[in-house]
Amino acid sequence: MYLSMIGLLSLPNWFIHISSSLEWGVAAFMIYRYGRITGRKDICFFGLSMLPHWVGSFFVLAYHTTTDSIPLLLDLSETINLFGSISLLWATLRIMNASGTATPATGIMAGLCTIMIAGKPQSYMGEDIFDAILQISSVVYITFLVMLVRLRKKDPFVFSKLTIAGFWFVLVFISVTVFFMYLATEVRGFQSLSHDDLLHGSAESLLTISNLMIVLGIHHQTRWYQKQLPLRSGPEHP
Repeated sequence: MYLSMIGLLSLPNWFIHISSSLEWGVAAFMIYRYGRITGRKDICFFGLSMLPHWVGSFFVLAYHTTTDSIPLLLDLSETINLFGSISLLWATLRIMNASGTATPATGIMAGLCTIMIAGKPQSYMGEDIFDAILQISSVVYITFLVMLVRLRKKDPFVFSKLTIAGFWFVLVFISVTVFFMYLATEVRGFQSLSHDDLLHGSAESLLTISNLMIVLGIHHQTRWYQKQLPLRSGPEHP
């Protein structure tokens, strides 16, 4: 069967995984391009700050091609994603500073994120280290989301509501993935979520939706900005 030739994932599931990875890369390029169009280096930097997460997605794809048999690939992905979340937060703070927006000196959302994954995969580094990296990355990412909302309130011309909603929708993907991991391992009796192709593909499709929201939002923002260039008066933001 073709399933044995492409790891644990079916062809539709592979399509979903590859699509979500490509969409994130497209979003990074479009935000960088938007920064070039607007002449704002801080927005260009934001686009570049999305690249670590994109690189991390390729390690996940590689992990699945090995039928989830090389835990080091997943560990590398999570470690890269930690730096990716830090990079996104840093880029957002740079834009806020450029926009004259004050940022709080202390952490904001550190207590909100406690992600404990049921039936989590093996870890080359050990489960304790894997959990620590995952939770720190999650806290940093949620802090980034809060800063993104603050940025939108102070400077609504940077990113559209749809783009920001897309970044927030990642939390829906994470929450559903955690729940589906529990269903796959504890209820449906699979070894891991990757072995349950239906639930795995359904969860990953939410990440595809999230990334598509980011892409469509920045596309809309770029078109809106280009239409305002010939205008002298202050336009209303959509």
